Amino acid sequence: MPLVPPLPPDHDAKTKQLAEFFNETLGFCPNSVLTMQHRPAISKAFIELNKAVMANEGRVTSALKRMIAWVSSNASGCRYCQAHAIRAAERYGAQQEQLNNIWEYRTHPSFSEAERAALDFSLAASQVPNAVDEDIKKRLHQYWNDGEIVEMLGVISLFGYLNRWNDSMGTSIEEGAVDSGEQYLGKHGWSKGKHI
Repeated sequence: MPLVPPLPPDHDAKTKQLAEFFNETLGFCPNSVLTMQHRPAISKAFIELNKAVMANEGRVTSALKRMIAWVSSNASGCRYCQAHAIRAAERYGAQQEQLNNIWEYRTHPSFSEAERAALDFSLAASQVPNAVDEDIKKRLHQYWNDGEIVEMLGVISLFGYLNRWNDSMGTSIEEGAVDSGEQYLGKHGWSKGKHI
């Protein structure tokens, strides 16, 4: 059982309207958003932030943003967000080789050096204490401009919020996310954990 149960999708009309965004990204409205509706100002602000962070502004593709989210969620241990991020990466066109080998992004040939720099940034920025150092900064600026780095950190920060929310809440995971988690992450031990 989650700490607080989600409310029905039609509990708050404005949240329901904004949450249509998730039908594209995930194929369903996440239980995390339905739980946030207990305070509709939070659910609405979260959806607007999510839309802004995940908007395509340049070379940081939708698929890469979702892989950045997966690395961040993996670093924090949030199984709910790991499954959501890998599902969204798949839905936004991540290469099959990358999905199948996300755990080996540092060495697998399907990842470019620019992508490795972005994913290493995600890992370093998601650790406590923070591990972003001069080497990470140098590698990022080798491949990405300031606006693109801001986009990446937006994703990492958004998922820092989601990782804490969903792991603390014990948010029940949706079947579509379970399917993606098992398909791409199960071979490395992914399970629903507390998110039943």
